[in-house]
Amino acid sequence: MAPRIILDNKTLLAQYDELSPGDCVIGRIRLRPQEEHILLDLESRKIILIPSGLSQVCSRSKVFQTKLLHQFMMPYTRAVYDLHDLREVITLYGREKVEQVVCKLDRANGGKGILLFQSIEDIYNQAVLGTLQFPFVLQPYLDKCIDIRVVMLGRITEAYRRHNPDNFRHNLHCGGKGTPYKLTGEQITLCRDIMKRADFPYAHIDLLITPSKESWLTEINLRGGLRGAAISQKDYLEQTALVHEQEFQRKLKK
Repeated sequence: MAPRIILDNKTLLAQYDELSPGDCVIGRIRLRPQEEHILLDLESRKIILIPSGLSQVCSRSKVFQTKLLHQFMMPYTRAVYDLHDLREVITLYGREKVEQVVCKLDRANGGKGILLFQSIEDIYNQAVLGTLQFPFVLQPYLDKCIDIRVVMLGRITEAYRRHNPDNFRHNLHCGGKGTPYKLTGEQITLCRDIMKRADFPYAHIDLLITPSKESWLTEINLRGGLRGAAISQKDYLEQTALVHEQEFQRKLKK
């Protein structure tokens, strides 16, 4: 019997209990926070997910990204789940003389969840008083860095710099402007290594380029806004459909 191919959430929910090994769900599954266990259940039942369940969870959670991809991120970037984790980061940042700290709220996009604190102790105070909710990501703040958005989708690889001279948040939603950026071979390899580790078939990847020319991952997502990118919405959708088909054929052969 030919495998079922599910293309939308309504059909997925209607046929959820009937799915069998080899059936395929194509496209990101819409989930509420804490519903990611559905992805685990589907993959344990050998339902093919395109994009993979791992990439879908990683795309939704900055904290999980940090746990999974910390080796590609700025040194001393940490996922913080509770006060015990936070106390460990306080000791680390004190030892390494880290002063200003960026806090990233989980599941907040478009620059809305990026907070700048003058010290790790300020973060601890907010967490203890209950005004800063766990989990979140912490990393040292570095000045004069370049923020790069990379789109890797099938045959398309393009990058643009996001820059806002009046705000340390360079997101285009926060007033940043996008200009084309030429990636180095090392940066392209870095992006591919990140995608391989997290099983992304395509990605929007944010890189931080330091004044000393080091390149670090800050975030990764399956989708992001195309404002600032050269690719059109039409080409983007066509390439996404092509990658989905290629992934489906590849996974059927396994």
